[in-house]
Amino acid sequence: MATKEKAAAERLQAHDEDVRRALEQTGGKALKQEEAEREEAERPPRERRRHKFWIGTYLFGLVALAALHYAVRLHFFDFADDYRPPVLRAVSGAMAVLLVLTGARLVDAFLIDPLSDAVSRYNLHRVLKLAAGAAIVLIVVSVLFANWYTAAVSFGVLSLVVGLAVQTPFTSLLGWVYIIARAPYRVGDRIKIGEAAGDVIDVGYLDTTLWEFGGDYLSTDHPSGRVIRFPNSQVLSSPVYNYSWPLFPYIWNEITFQVAYNSDLEFVAEVMREVAEAEIGETMRERIRTYRELLAQTPVDELQVREYPSVVFRVNQNTWIDATVRYLVEPREAGRVKTRLIQHMLRRLNAESERVGFPKDNMR
Repeated sequence: MATKEKAAAERLQAHDEDVRRALEQTGGKALKQEEAEREEAERPPRERRRHKFWIGTYLFGLVALAALHYAVRLHFFDFADDYRPPVLRAVSGAMAVLLVLTGARLVDAFLIDPLSDAVSRYNLHRVLKLAAGAAIVLIVVSVLFANWYTAAVSFGVLSLVVGLAVQTPFTSLLGWVYIIARAPYRVGDRIKIGEAAGDVIDVGYLDTTLWEFGGDYLSTDHPSGRVIRFPNSQVLSSPVYNYSWPLFPYIWNEITFQVAYNSDLEFVAEVMREVAEAEIGETMRERIRTYRELLAQTPVDELQVREYPSVVFRVNQNTWIDATVRYLVEPREAGRVKTRLIQHMLRRLNAESERVGFPKDNMR
């Protein structure tokens, strides 16, 4: 029970942080909250033991390599003079690699893991791995090329050859940096970018993976079963539609019926509004109140946002009246909520056939 309460508190705190960050991105002020001292979250014992094990292993390796380096320099081993410099260079490189790994593990253990925001931990882990990998590559290059001038010339020629080939991956890497810095979407968000729409399940250095919903052969927002992978460079040139934006993680949805001109439109509107109110009325009012409180800190005019489902009528070109009810819903619940509402509305409207006229097969 305590674990569930702690997890719920962490999710609530992460949501508040997301809302404040979203408000800052829109130009609004951060939400005012009472200042309180936050105790550093304790890491799980298994995680701490794992960090201690690897740090101890790296330090033991450093000591062993330092002893080997010292022994080689003192001519303790009977090496030929031609082999001693590359051996010393290789040992020094291995020590530098272990130092990088030790430093990365310390940063991971004492700076990243204590963070309460799971998304921040995930992103910082990726940044740390990338930085450590780049440092290790530089160390390996320095070991392989004793003459840095030769190495620089070699890399210059290589860059001319493969420059065009790595242009797109490099742009995708820049796109990943943009995603980490500006957070247009994160793992777990439901987004649409270009022709792709789905839930983000992974944000890699070069590409993003979505679990598709809808798709070419589904008319609803049900998961299609397909996985979409696109380069991160696309985020720099295409608009991103985020259905899980922390500031307002809901969407407006509509249900439309065609009714005859001689129908009792007031009755139709009353039934559609009452059914929607019974299903989502109180929840919608709470969401709109929160939405207005947030928007009050931004330049956006919130006066047009209603706290209850609304019904509008439009003249259809096929000689019928379109009766549309508009309501607020969570993106992942849109299909199920719409199905329930349609069933309840049709049941009540069909029960009053004298007051509501629907299109029939011989009247279309």
